[in-house]
Amino acid sequence: MARALLKLSIYLLLFLSFASYAHGQTQYTVHQSQYVQSQNYVPGEIIVKLKTDSSTMGSARMAVRAQSFLSRVQSRNGFHLKRSFRELHMYHFAVPTGMRVEDAVAQMQNDPDVQYAEPNYIFTKETIDLPSEHYSAQDVQSMSVQAQSSGNTAQSSTYLATSAPIEVTSTWGNVTPNATVVVAVVDTGLDLTHPVFTGANAIWTNSGEIPNNQIDDDNNGYVDDVNGYNFVANSGAMYDDDGHGTHVSGIIVGTGENIYDGTYSNSLIKIMPLKFLDSTGSGTTANAISAIYYAVNNGASVINNSWGGPNYSAALEEAIAYAYNAGVVFVAAAGNYSDDNDTTPMYPANYNVPNVISVAASTDQDQMAYFSNFGQQSVPLAAPGMSILSTYPGGGFATMSGTSMATPFISGLAALIKEQSPKMLSYQIKQIIDQQVDMPVDSSGNYLLADKVATQGRVNFLKAIDATKAALVQSTQPAYSFSSQDRQLASSLAASGCGLIKQVIHDDKGGGPSNGLGPESWSIFFILAMFAAPILMYQYLRRKPVQRRVHERFKIDTDVRVKVGDRELVGSISSISMGGVQLNVDALIEQGGIIAMSIRSPDGRESIAVEGRIVWSEAQKSYGVQFAETNEAIKEKIASWTARLQRAAFKA
Repeated sequence: MARALLKLSIYLLLFLSFASYAHGQTQYTVHQSQYVQSQNYVPGEIIVKLKTDSSTMGSARMAVRAQSFLSRVQSRNGFHLKRSFRELHMYHFAVPTGMRVEDAVAQMQNDPDVQYAEPNYIFTKETIDLPSEHYSAQDVQSMSVQAQSSGNTAQSSTYLATSAPIEVTSTWGNVTPNATVVVAVVDTGLDLTHPVFTGANAIWTNSGEIPNNQIDDDNNGYVDDVNGYNFVANSGAMYDDDGHGTHVSGIIVGTGENIYDGTYSNSLIKIMPLKFLDSTGSGTTANAISAIYYAVNNGASVINNSWGGPNYSAALEEAIAYAYNAGVVFVAAAGNYSDDNDTTPMYPANYNVPNVISVAASTDQDQMAYFSNFGQQSVPLAAPGMSILSTYPGGGFATMSGTSMATPFISGLAALIKEQSPKMLSYQIKQIIDQQVDMPVDSSGNYLLADKVATQGRVNFLKAIDATKAALVQSTQPAYSFSSQDRQLASSLAASGCGLIKQVIHDDKGGGPSNGLGPESWSIFFILAMFAAPILMYQYLRRKPVQRRVHERFKIDTDVRVKVGDRELVGSISSISMGGVQLNVDALIEQGGIIAMSIRSPDGRESIAVEGRIVWSEAQKSYGVQFAETNEAIKEKIASWTARLQRAAFKA
């Protein structure tokens, strides 16, 4: 009888749904198609930042407030926590199924605890699809020898990269190696086996990590991050499935030595490859932020960013501000759309953080490349970006064009300045690079880059290095504090460039847009709700056992280390009770398996070690873990944690 009633309810529900939408089905379908094609953010994901006041709120109180917020938006609003940036009190959420991103952003922006909310925007690499040439290492070595024998090295940057007089070779051997300088290349990854990087010992190594043991040895939250990290695949495998990151990295190393002749000295620059762009050259704000924080926290002095997009992200700007306050130089591609960035911003190049150096692309004749973005106010200088020869996956070389290729010239120069003067901070390094440019002129004496870049100049390595040697190092730099109040965020998604198409609901009288649902719509809604009730009850009763716990469950956001056999994984806990936890980790764990966990308390002050059994799993990312027998001390700690969470939830 119950099953027959359920079937009848389903049939009636389908019939009424079809009838209520039949008259507007064509228009609704068009809307959905436009929406999908126009969006340039990850569907179903947003980034949220909580309000903070460090002058009046201690870290423990802020942790409780954050737990209260997470509990509310997950249990009541149906948001799913994907990632936390705890130092920033910033969170990456999956929105409830069926909810539009702009609606989720608006809902979060109206929350009194939220400072800002935004989509998880997508960024892309900044190269031009021009015909490229590919060369073997042997071919390039032969070409290098010919260039040297003809005396064509005095003014070339690296023998074959460009003939523009940027004076790179004049600095080879002219920089005093005072420290190991690390350049983080936030890009598509790196061919770690390429002879240029292995021969020149040019790859950064995390000394605290043991390779391939599936353990986070240095406790930084990343397993096997020996040479960097892959934020796309969430692994330490830094393969470059596009070629862009390997090409960019070769240009950076080539600013310090000849990368073409096959004889390499110990590189002055170490490349820290951080993969956030996938095989299509696209990446997300959340992964870019993760890469930037990883770079800063693991000792990078310069961050190269040969990528961009039209959407302003407060979360990304705040990450760049974090880099600035750590003294790190942030170099960004101006873009390849022949646009004026003063009026059509490109991010991250257009962020007004004092450590950002936006780079346009110039030709061998010191003219602006036809594809390059420019800006008298927002783009300070240019660097060669046409047909640049550099390393390519597989051990060979290739030419590429774009502001992506101009940017690593400046990153390499910033690294050499840091090599010469290790205590120099990003603000002063940027000043030197901007002030020590060449201002090329045509035959009539007119500046070739006039009205294109702020300095009217193109980079000159030798001038910048000589100025560094003569400079008095400034021990501090101007204070900079990020404020989202300078921007219109959630309330103007369409204006920010995401191109959303709003759905229009027509009424039955005038056919114009309506601000709400009419009486007929409410009647249909009531009928639908009445017939949907049996289905909802049926679905509720079929829920996983974890939803009907004996113990009260609390939302939580804290780290966990998981031991599964001989593997150690790093994940997070999103709910906890006296009986178990919900474990979030990107790994396959068999249901019924026994795991050992080390769980941090919500305030980070203590941890517990406990074993448990996997009782359910979801998409190999979320697991229900039932505690094994625990001693009284552990039970008391869990009880104290849940009590604090209960008080926080009550206050909310």
